[in-house]
Amino acid sequence: MSVSTLQKPFVTVWVCGAIVLIAATNAYAYETDQFSHRDVEIADSRDVLNGEVNRAIQKVVNEWNKDHADELAVVYRIYTTIGGRHWVDILERWAMKSDRVDKHPNERYDSIYSSAPIYAKRVIALFGVGRTIKLNGVHMGTDKIGHFLSQGRKYYKRWRKSQSESDAAQQSHYTERAIFGQLTTGTFSNADLVSNYEGHRFYRSLFEDSIIPGKPAILRWEDKGWVIQREFDWADHVNDYWDEALNVNHFDGWLYKHMRETLLGFCSLYHERPELWVLNNEAELKARYAHLELRDTSELRLSSLCVEVSKQEQ
Repeated sequence: MSVSTLQKPFVTVWVCGAIVLIAATNAYAYETDQFSHRDVEIADSRDVLNGEVNRAIQKVVNEWNKDHADELAVVYRIYTTIGGRHWVDILERWAMKSDRVDKHPNERYDSIYSSAPIYAKRVIALFGVGRTIKLNGVHMGTDKIGHFLSQGRKYYKRWRKSQSESDAAQQSHYTERAIFGQLTTGTFSNADLVSNYEGHRFYRSLFEDSIIPGKPAILRWEDKGWVIQREFDWADHVNDYWDEALNVNHFDGWLYKHMRETLLGFCSLYHERPELWVLNNEAELKARYAHLELRDTSELRLSSLCVEVSKQEQ
């Protein structure tokens, strides 16, 4: 889809208005880039981030001052300890800034989105991109921590009302299409929806056995207090569908052609190091997340895009 000369100023004005709206709601999250610098080795932050979540859970248990098992209060206290009503969640911001969490050397304004015109990338032009870390062996944006904690909590609350994961997923799908997703950035992130859902599973796993297969609930109510039965582990939730170089974003008509051209620039690295782009257990992941209605973007995976281009050149 092309944008005429007359349309572009209008889009720029519209983008500015959208930015103001986002700022007013305190709910902005960065886009991220798992393509650039993928061949740079970084340390896995699983142990470090496990420790931060488990300390938050321990703090809530230690400071519990009710004489009954109020599950929503537990969720809220964990959320305000490491999530919170911020542009960027507490743990997400900490991961972005802490020297204890290794990151890819992405520059904020030098990413796969850099070459796209402002009318196509919209608010990304102002905010740039967030950081990429490795967690449970998966390259992922720090924004997924915020999705997990904040959007996961909202998903969990919707599920409590409807008792339907599919119904609860509809609002997540809508927000990814609208002001906090494709409408303002040009991208629809499948990985955002996955991390939202996994956050919901985390909150349920605080109280329910077997939400994580083969594992008891993290907490148990005993007498007049909570008891921790097991530790939280990001490995129970993070998988290759959190990686936007494997579970690629869906780009709208303004952004798609620019992104496809940019991604083709990674084909030489793909052919040199194809092991960097392997998506594991996809059949299992598709089945787990079928109700999220993820968009099929497999044509933009380098394993498809670069191989297809190579065939055309032969």
